[in-house]
Amino acid sequence: MKEIRVHGRGGMGNVTAAELLAQAAFADGKYAQAFPSFGAERQGAPVMAFVRISDAPITVRQQVYEPDYLIVQDPGLLYSGDVMEGLKPGGAVLVNTNRPGEELPIAEGFKIYTVPALQVAYEVIGKPYFNVVMVGAFACATGLVRLDAVVDAIRERFPGELGEKEAEATRVACERIGECG
Repeated sequence: MKEIRVHGRGGMGNVTAAELLAQAAFADGKYAQAFPSFGAERQGAPVMAFVRISDAPITVRQQVYEPDYLIVQDPGLLYSGDVMEGLKPGGAVLVNTNRPGEELPIAEGFKIYTVPALQVAYEVIGKPYFNVVMVGAFACATGLVRLDAVVDAIRERFPGELGEKEAEATRVACERIGECG
């Protein structure tokens, strides 16, 4: 079983990103869970969402404390808190940033992927919908789910022109993973 923790702020679409990733995994024939963790936080407050993906049924029903992967939608969170806490040795971090990975406050021993998701979202979608861009980038960076499964999940959740633009943005993101790092 692989566990993913999504870090962002309220209003960034963390829960939607987790749900899309789980839906893509399910489409790939895997078992998946996606669930949020937040209380009375307001928009802009740090929030988390969690995803589990497995080839076997998942019986665990708790937060993800020792993830294999992190998706960090707001790179500012790396500087203020315990975002990296519990990441398994050799784990991977995908960060929405224009900065090179070596400039980020991430300890050695972890794989760092960077993608300018916000920039891609504006260029392709015309709106700051970078959460779906991050899901596509995650698929390409890790291979845990197929990009085509992510694209199908996006099109199902957001039919029409918006979904098509978001699907294209995920493909662009895959081409731009690590371009700054």
